[in-house]
Amino acid sequence: MIERAEQELDILERISQILGDGLELRQVFQRAMTHVCERLSIRRAMLVLWDDAIEQARVIAGVGMTNEQMQRGRYGPGEGVTGQVMATGQAQIIPDVMASPDYLNRINLLSDEARAGGTATQSPPTSFICVPVKDADRVAGAISVVKPYIDDASLAADARLLTIIAGSFAQTIRIHQHEELVKERLVAENEQLKNNLHSKYRFDNIIGSSPAMLDVLKVIGQVASSRATVLLLGETGVGKELIAKAIHYNSPRRDKPLIRVNCGALNPQLLESELFGHVKGAFTSAVRDKIGRFEAADGGTIFLDEVGELDPQLQVKLLRVLQEREFERVGDHRTTKVDVRVIAATNLDLEEEIRKGDFREDLYYRLNVVTVHLPPLRSRREDIPRLIDHFLDRYNRENDRNLCTMSRDVLNTMLRYPWPGNVRELENAVERAVVMSNGEQFVEELLPVNIQVFAQQVRGASADDSIEALAQKLASHAVQEYEHEAGAVWEAVVGQIERQLIIEGLGRNGDVKTRTADFLGINRNTLNKKVKDYAIEAVE
Repeated sequence: MIERAEQELDILERISQILGDGLELRQVFQRAMTHVCERLSIRRAMLVLWDDAIEQARVIAGVGMTNEQMQRGRYGPGEGVTGQVMATGQAQIIPDVMASPDYLNRINLLSDEARAGGTATQSPPTSFICVPVKDADRVAGAISVVKPYIDDASLAADARLLTIIAGSFAQTIRIHQHEELVKERLVAENEQLKNNLHSKYRFDNIIGSSPAMLDVLKVIGQVASSRATVLLLGETGVGKELIAKAIHYNSPRRDKPLIRVNCGALNPQLLESELFGHVKGAFTSAVRDKIGRFEAADGGTIFLDEVGELDPQLQVKLLRVLQEREFERVGDHRTTKVDVRVIAATNLDLEEEIRKGDFREDLYYRLNVVTVHLPPLRSRREDIPRLIDHFLDRYNRENDRNLCTMSRDVLNTMLRYPWPGNVRELENAVERAVVMSNGEQFVEELLPVNIQVFAQQVRGASADDSIEALAQKLASHAVQEYEHEAGAVWEAVVGQIERQLIIEGLGRNGDVKTRTADFLGINRNTLNKKVKDYAIEAVE
């Protein structure tokens, strides 16, 4: 008896150590019951847990069993010995399982026993012990073992020990099941968030029906499914990050990371570590290894905002990533391979930066695989009313307001204002109006001061100086001048206005056609044709 007690204490101490190792449930059972089987001459053991999804108990781990046997181990409430133990919460000890009418042998545990022992008279009977795993008042599962029969006292002692072991397993099972539920919930939430992002950044959710925006949507719709590098050009606030997200979430990489880096926000040393990571000891504050943004984006997309601000040394490293898809962490000699799609953005004129020597020409051509010019808001004024409605809906909902009625004067002011901050400035103006409002009426006083000043200046301008007044005078003069040349007036007058507008626009934008097209709000191809038709001097 003393030897048995010491053996049991030793077994329980070892199981306690295994349970504290933080292993996955199957590994815990495998290691713990392997130890028990070796010490108590047990040939096979299995852990059965109730599964709400299939409304059956099923084998989730076993010792001395094949995967096929474990797959067959499923029991309904009260079905077989295992089902009865789980239904009643009472252990069952069967000295000779072959003689038990309740034993199903569903997973064929006894076939090997019979072959090994020959006839029943030539070998000891095979015993079966099944004890419940109880979590408070609920039976969560059962532990079963198969072993040769020795005597009733030995069998009862094994059953008592297994009951203690089952009690130890109960807490581990509860923790495991809780972790599984949390994991399933996180997976479901993550999937829902991904679905929400896919819906939010669908191309048809991007507000813009102006010709300039339709051109943008057409290009990104074609390029999204490829892995081509995309360069987004446009003024601050035009929505470059929104377009980058739309490209990513409509691409085959949509379920992989989208990592954003602001290349103008950090000094070159910090930015290098941020982009490529570093190893411990690479510099004074590098107390541990750190992966960079490129490594974090592996399989997905990296969005390099303000790429025109990159330090020349980092431009070389970025060029290598684009060419070879590899880099080294700071302070490391090992090469890391990555599969990352690059979307870059800048509000700078990179061709001008190249002429000044501040941006590498070879990097520019690597980035400039597909270029998307995002128009400023003043070049897509027909989109302003829809943008206003969109932002009103969002900020009314967020701030529990109901600002919804806008006068014609306020709308005209917002349509005529030049919006140097583009869509971002418009959004901020609408958010401010919503926060400051006390009712439904969107009045001019709710607008930012600079827009109010602009409205007063427009109203204070002489009517004779307005575009409408000048246009009326021009039309009257043209009709009189061409009254004897029927059919010529339209082409002559419109052509003169177009030519002068293009000349003025080029002069305002340094004779650069790409900027002039955005300024005038016309397609670049249209501008190129007009410049050629009217023999106007300009640069690309």
